Amino acid sequence: MSTVFMFPGQGSQSLGMGADLFERYPDLVAEADIILGYSIRELCLLDPDDKLKRTDYTQPALYIVDILSYLAKIDVEELRPDFVIGHSLGEYAALYAAGAFDFATGLKLVQKRGALMNAATGGGMAAVLGMNGDAVAAALAELGAGSIDLANFNSPSQIVISGPKADIESVAPQMEEKGARRAVILPVSGAFHSRYMKPAAEEFETFLSGFSFNSLQIPCIANCSAQPYTDDSIATNLVKQIYSSVRWVETIKGLREQGAVTFVEVGPGTVLSGLARQIK
Repeated sequence: MSTVFMFPGQGSQSLGMGADLFERYPDLVAEADIILGYSIRELCLLDPDDKLKRTDYTQPALYIVDILSYLAKIDVEELRPDFVIGHSLGEYAALYAAGAFDFATGLKLVQKRGALMNAATGGGMAAVLGMNGDAVAAALAELGAGSIDLANFNSPSQIVISGPKADIESVAPQMEEKGARRAVILPVSGAFHSRYMKPAAEEFETFLSGFSFNSLQIPCIANCSAQPYTDDSIATNLVKQIYSSVRWVETIKGLREQGAVTFVEVGPGTVLSGLARQIK
């Protein structure tokens, strides 16, 4: 009867997120402001310069709100997880909860990751609804769309594809002709979780070499493998995660097989709770 904490990633951000948390943890908020060089509270609550949707701002903001939400969960509700998982960017909050690094270290990693991913322009992504991974792969093969990768296995009927912007825009409507209920082009600037992110991943690997990590205190499942992190795989997995598929369906199924029955979304939104309900 295990409990899993799930930390959301990009796409779950919203204006006003963290409103009830910033005053509760003023020291962490002040530390974040120093590292980032701007007010995280102002970004999340007011967003005066319309930056919250930019990857290089979204990722640090979500990391902070995810972690403050986690601290509130364990401080106020005294609820502790048996496993932690995070969707893409959310994996950093999961690793924080598992004890891999402290708040400041994680924020520095996320800040760099967001900057590198924001700089990777020219790509696009689309959510294909109503088809499973095998069907999406088969449809892409029939369309001769070899330039497109499967980025996120979010649920049995929601697969995100990733690739060059023009190719995504061309293929998305054709996926509906191949049986998809809908194909929705996502508001992103890069081909995240695809082969096109390997240059960013290589640069991030160099950056990561300046950090060391702690032993994990709670099992954390990696997006790129759907297997538990080990103490010596933290840096490797964080590099792979940038260009690898998010294997969310396998992750949830694997945890259910290990006896997980309670999945708690920790952070803004309810996206992951909805996906977990779809995964049997």
